[in-house]
Amino acid sequence: MTDLHPFVAGLPKAELHVHHVGSASPRIVAELAARHPDSKVPTDPEALADYFTFTDFAHFIDVYLSVVDLIRTPEDVRLLTFEVARDMARQNIRYAELTITPFSSTRRGIDEKAFMEAIEDARKAAESELGTVLRWCFDIPGEAGLEAAEETTRLAVDLRPEGLVSFGLGGPEIGVPRPQFKPYFDRAIAAGLHSVPHAGETTGPQTVWDALNTLRAERIGHGTSAVKDPALLAHLAEHRIALEVCPTSNIATRAVATLDEHPVREMVEAGVLVTINSDDPPMFGTDLNSEYGVAARLLGLDERGVAGLAKNAVEASFLDPAGKARITAEIDAYTENWLAR
Repeated sequence: MTDLHPFVAGLPKAELHVHHVGSASPRIVAELAARHPDSKVPTDPEALADYFTFTDFAHFIDVYLSVVDLIRTPEDVRLLTFEVARDMARQNIRYAELTITPFSSTRRGIDEKAFMEAIEDARKAAESELGTVLRWCFDIPGEAGLEAAEETTRLAVDLRPEGLVSFGLGGPEIGVPRPQFKPYFDRAIAAGLHSVPHAGETTGPQTVWDALNTLRAERIGHGTSAVKDPALLAHLAEHRIALEVCPTSNIATRAVATLDEHPVREMVEAGVLVTINSDDPPMFGTDLNSEYGVAARLLGLDERGVAGLAKNAVEASFLDPAGKARITAEIDAYTENWLAR
């Protein structure tokens, strides 16, 4: 295979599974840690590499929440959001649905309206100054229980910011069954939001079925264990329910043992609509460009194959039809120009 990194670097892309706080670069995390010296998070960007080495999924959650604790003011929120967009723009990410956990900030005392204003101000600045279009997915932190579900739903439905398009569920899956969140997803869906819960990352395929049947999922975050159930794969393929696949994340959290064992090829061979994403990129020492490189190797893709993955993400996004057509045309034009050189 040829070196696809230069092609991927310039390829217009969309990203559908990437977390707000989890996208904070070492530079930004160190700056926030310096603002809040009572935190245990290192202020040296180089020391963060060791800090972001996880023993298992539970350890990852602990580290993730320590970074969440650095987001304490609306100014912190605005800084983080715009800098995440800046990193996306450098990768030619044209559109991203950024997963935000507002409960984590409002419970720490950030005024809810100020929080909404901060993310919206950053979103509008990102589009006008960087050319990257951001939309929001508000997600329930599952480990915080039904109190968090109630608060997240209220914030999403009653204070709905302009950029909000979807409603999710993150955090640990083990011990956090999906069906208990049905009333909250029902309210969010009734308000016009799309359902995009995490499922089947660290648990079996039944969790994915629960997300589909109980939470009416339109996309599945991770869905790694879906390959263990041929009927589930067939259902996902038939209904064009996309999986938001994050290869390096699955290795970092020990959801999958090694990259060579990653089930993405089985998903694609079953006809499932697969999208490639970075999840919490700096924490996992990756970015979206790197994830496309990983996927290309695992799937044996050339430039046209990689462009097809990019178009999958556009298709599975909640962007309006005109926006989808625009980015798809940009991907096609870029690919044809590249191959004609």
